[in-house]
Amino acid sequence: MRILLTGAAGFIGMHVAQALLQRGDQVVGVDNLNDYYDPGLKRSRLARLQAHAGFTFQLQDIAGARGLQQVFAQTEPERVVHLAAQAGVRYSIDNPDAFVQSNLVGFGNMLECCRAHRVSHLVYASSSSVYGGNTQLPLSEHHNVDHPLSLYGATKKANELMAHSYSHLFGIPTSGLRFFTVYGPWGRPDMALFKFTKAILADEPIDVYNHGKMVRDFTYIDDIAQGVVAVLDQPAMPDPGFDAAAPDPASSFAPYRVLNIGNQQPVELVDYIDAIEQALGKRAIRNLMPMQLGDMASTFSDTRRLAALTGVSQSTPVGEGVRKFIDWYLGYYGADKRNP
Repeated sequence: MRILLTGAAGFIGMHVAQALLQRGDQVVGVDNLNDYYDPGLKRSRLARLQAHAGFTFQLQDIAGARGLQQVFAQTEPERVVHLAAQAGVRYSIDNPDAFVQSNLVGFGNMLECCRAHRVSHLVYASSSSVYGGNTQLPLSEHHNVDHPLSLYGATKKANELMAHSYSHLFGIPTSGLRFFTVYGPWGRPDMALFKFTKAILADEPIDVYNHGKMVRDFTYIDDIAQGVVAVLDQPAMPDPGFDAAAPDPASSFAPYRVLNIGNQQPVELVDYIDAIEQALGKRAIRNLMPMQLGDMASTFSDTRRLAALTGVSQSTPVGEGVRKFIDWYLGYYGADKRNP
């Protein structure tokens, strides 16, 4: 297939693009290469993709409606994987406009382009952050998500609502994927694994929020990419069992759905740090901190709907995934002394 993939120079985007290219799809990558974090890392990811004959790249900000429309007109994609977004729960507290422009305006532009060009399936990145104040674990797509704790989470819920309206009005099949704490090689510098590794190697203290009692469903990047591709292959369909008198948030009378992608093996932050120390062979200097505004205390995914639909089950143990990240980090930054 010919697939347009936004956020192609991003962490998840690069891995999903690689998975699509390796099976023979044509991928049109879109990214604006902004400086939210090191653009050099983004360009390095992009270089890996540009080695594939089936990959082409368009430098474009999704918040620019006219430019995005031109990309669709030129490339005529059959399906779309939309991963471009402004990320960062804590960053959203101080920089709300970046999230409004990318996650709301940009997503609206994507929906309009999919409508105009009759895209047969839109798969887009949502987030476990939509669950917000919900403390019922494991977190299920059937749960209510009306209490986000951050603007980031609110924009992701808004994306799901916007997608539903377009699925209903224009018949566009849409699948929203709620990612749970993705980690692994080529990860983002603003994520805990990257920041902790960098600090430990530099003998600098790490800030450990909620005194390390945070619980996260850490999900390895290869498992995420496999799940995204599997969902892309099965366009959303109307749920024949949908009951409008008792509506299920996970499905609809329209060709719309939301799905969790997580590891189903929640880990305390202190144990995650232990795994990093073990992989590095070096102890961290831990600066224990209270819970930070906007954070969820625990995440734990219920992924039975994803498994039933695709047969995919995320299973990489945290210890194994952390070791693979450390190997990549030392290879990428250690050899040529580019440690950021």
